[in-house]
Amino acid sequence: MIAGASLGTVWMVCLALPPYLLSRAIDDGLRPRDTGALVGWVAALFGVGVLNGFVGMLRHRTMTGIRMDAAFRTVRVVVGQATRLGAALPRLVTAGEVVTIGIGDVWVISRVLTLTGPGVGAVMTYVVVAALLLSVSPLLAVVVLLGVPLLAVLVGPLLGRLQRVGMVYREREGALAARLVDIVGGLRVLGGLGGKRLYAERYRQGSRTLQADGYRVGAVTSWIEALGVGLPAIFLAGVTWLAARTAAAGDITVGELVAVYGYVAVLAVPVYFFIEGGLDLSRGLVAARRVIRFLSMEPGSTVPAATVGPPEAPAVLRDPVSGVEVAPGRLTVLAGARPAETGTVVDRLGGFVASDVTWGGIRLDRLDPARVRDRILVAENEADLFSGTLRDMIAGRWDRNDDTIMQAVYAAVAQDIVLGAPDGLDSTIDAQGRNLSGGQRQRVRLARALLADPEVLLAVEPTSAVDAHTEAAVATRLRAARAGRATLVTSTSPLLADQADIVYHLVDGRVADAGTHRELLAGSAAYRRLVSRDAPDEPFAAGPVDPPDEPLAAGPGDRSDEPGLPSQRVIR
Repeated sequence: MIAGASLGTVWMVCLALPPYLLSRAIDDGLRPRDTGALVGWVAALFGVGVLNGFVGMLRHRTMTGIRMDAAFRTVRVVVGQATRLGAALPRLVTAGEVVTIGIGDVWVISRVLTLTGPGVGAVMTYVVVAALLLSVSPLLAVVVLLGVPLLAVLVGPLLGRLQRVGMVYREREGALAARLVDIVGGLRVLGGLGGKRLYAERYRQGSRTLQADGYRVGAVTSWIEALGVGLPAIFLAGVTWLAARTAAAGDITVGELVAVYGYVAVLAVPVYFFIEGGLDLSRGLVAARRVIRFLSMEPGSTVPAATVGPPEAPAVLRDPVSGVEVAPGRLTVLAGARPAETGTVVDRLGGFVASDVTWGGIRLDRLDPARVRDRILVAENEADLFSGTLRDMIAGRWDRNDDTIMQAVYAAVAQDIVLGAPDGLDSTIDAQGRNLSGGQRQRVRLARALLADPEVLLAVEPTSAVDAHTEAAVATRLRAARAGRATLVTSTSPLLADQADIVYHLVDGRVADAGTHRELLAGSAAYRRLVSRDAPDEPFAAGPVDPPDEPLAAGPGDRSDEPGLPSQRVIR
């Protein structure tokens, strides 16, 4: 930025030299018909032009480097913050807001930093031109010295208004982007329930409101742009008229008249940069506030000042609020009519929110989260699938051989995915598994969780998008694969519940009944209605629905289109 400011200063000050050289060429060479002096001054004028062209090229390159560097620095800290927030990110900010920051705000901020070059140069040029005018005519120097700041002041109120309307526009833009993400994510389910038209109309209304805000921003911006071009032209005309009258009175020479015109014309450039810089600064402040607000967010749980070590041996994970316990060597099923409630229990047990959960008698929030993550894994139904080979998607950060990977694939009943892929485990999978069906994506996520082999596995609705035959196989193999380990699964599937050592029936966030699946069937009418899917659903109460995507190559084991299922697959 120092280099850019230096180059910008040299470039803009050099713009003020041609009028002076031109005036000397007229007064010293052209009027007295001195060819040598004329050629000398013209040569100097040519040299300054070449030099300024070269300096301008270097200035532009430097400013472009500053802009790109600033954009990527901002992207880096935003991505780093998103990674640090981890699972807390969806609860703190919408996906649309993050997208808008990434594709809009970072570039607006980077543009502001390029003001340093022309900004410093404009100030220095203003001082140089004032000194040159003072040597020609004190009156003209005073007019210019007072007139240029006045032009910038006239635009000040518009810049303040631009910040206000720009902030409103930016807030609504982020909200509308978030709504679009929700609509696209739940398009199939919305279509099936007849809600697509309603959501589309709401989006149209929001879009029209945003359009009106955009017109208000555009109106202010257009006035600022117009003043940036028009005011310097009017000022130039006024000063030229005053200089012409002074020349006609014989107080200045013809060459000095030409020089004054050139000086004032040159001042149009810094005046334009002052106004344009103010416009960019107003936009940049709006964008920077959004980014800073995002960078100021904190995850729900942080590393405490004094941490204690986790239990050395496998221990019971207990949530006193709900009464749920996850014991070593036991398969536990958590069944509830509201997926949001069972998901909240999993968040507490996984240490993603502040709670009184204990692990082996030690409060979970006193433990180092990094060590907790190594031993307790929350496998969400909507966990991200990054693009790459199927092997990398399942293995993740673990270096596992193909036999070990295939064992996890078998346990997740996902062999058909590997066998049906053109290159087996080396087949390329799109980001978020877009070229897989909903049931296939779910089984890939389960295979990935089983391959990680955590001490405690907390799986959220791992079979909601597969058919009954596949679900029965998953239930049997899951129990075998997790033998000796602590496993909790949230589900209302009787096939999974029948394999469980204990089933917790959750009502209003607390355990209403506990026992084996068959014991609860015999003793709890509410549980019977729940697992037979006779309980009234509460669609969309917990958040937007994320239906399985349309598969590019459908495979067996996918029940994505069965009625009644989407209400069990809810984003928390």
